[in-house]
Amino acid sequence: MTVSAPSSSPWVIATRESRLALWQAEHVQSLLQARFGRAVTLLGMTTKGDQILDRALSKVGGKGLFVKELEVALEEGRADLAVHSLKDVPMELPDGFVLAAVLEREDPRDAFVSNHHANLDALPQGAVVGTSSLRRMVQLRAHRPDLKIEPLRGNLDTRLRKLDEGQYDAIILAAAGLKRLGLADRIREHIDTTVMLPAAGQGALGLEIRSNHAELTDALATLAHTPTWLATLAERGVSRAMGGSCSMPLAAFAEWQPGPSDDSEPVLVLRALLGHPEQPFLVQASTSGRPHTADEADALGRQIAAQLQAQAGEDWLAAL
Repeated sequence: MTVSAPSSSPWVIATRESRLALWQAEHVQSLLQARFGRAVTLLGMTTKGDQILDRALSKVGGKGLFVKELEVALEEGRADLAVHSLKDVPMELPDGFVLAAVLEREDPRDAFVSNHHANLDALPQGAVVGTSSLRRMVQLRAHRPDLKIEPLRGNLDTRLRKLDEGQYDAIILAAAGLKRLGLADRIREHIDTTVMLPAAGQGALGLEIRSNHAELTDALATLAHTPTWLATLAERGVSRAMGGSCSMPLAAFAEWQPGPSDDSEPVLVLRALLGHPEQPFLVQASTSGRPHTADEADALGRQIAAQLQAQAGEDWLAAL
């Protein structure tokens, strides 16, 4: 792989060219420039995930389609780092790449967006809801089996346009993306995590670099948010142990809660669920701990995955 650029050269951020992706890259750009006084430029790219809009991601290779082209730019030395929505990053990175930092998380919840209805429970029977996420589909089906769920692809602006054109009665989006783009007023309801558990890493940004880029490894470490890093490691540990992909209706969410006494350290509570691809059934599990290392956080995820697998059974898992 290409060695890191001389310290006098600008750092180059590889990013998708959607409005949300550019906001995220520009956010990291501003953090780096403010902290190090170093020039930072953007390299906009179109990924296969941006181009294939007529099929569900689970049918064409998963969310890794949003990442591959950016990794090629890193490998070829055209870029120094890539900014990702962490929920889009595969559980296992290719050799030679690392997630150098996870930034402090935005709102991890899913958002109910509608022009005519106040919340999910206010939708009339048989209403059309747009989402292409299997995770969201199985939880919607469990909560409101009467709803008609239709595919919804495209970037955030495209999805909102389709709603405004009347193609759907409501759509489900990540709250974080709407808030980052100043569109929080489109959110009619922040769906409680007891109704719709988020995806692993939802709301967090991950910064990927070549593993031999020592200078940038040290620089990005100063941007890392340890509580978010540990929480998302636990969530991604569930997905990793389950072999999770876009074709698996899996959710995992970890949040720090106060300890039982004023002087005790916070506790990380991890919840996860697995849906059935054809039936309105969910299995759920939870655990808690006080992880201080990556291995300890990952162990919480493996523990939850084992519980889900035991509850689901072989036939259920074989159907995924």
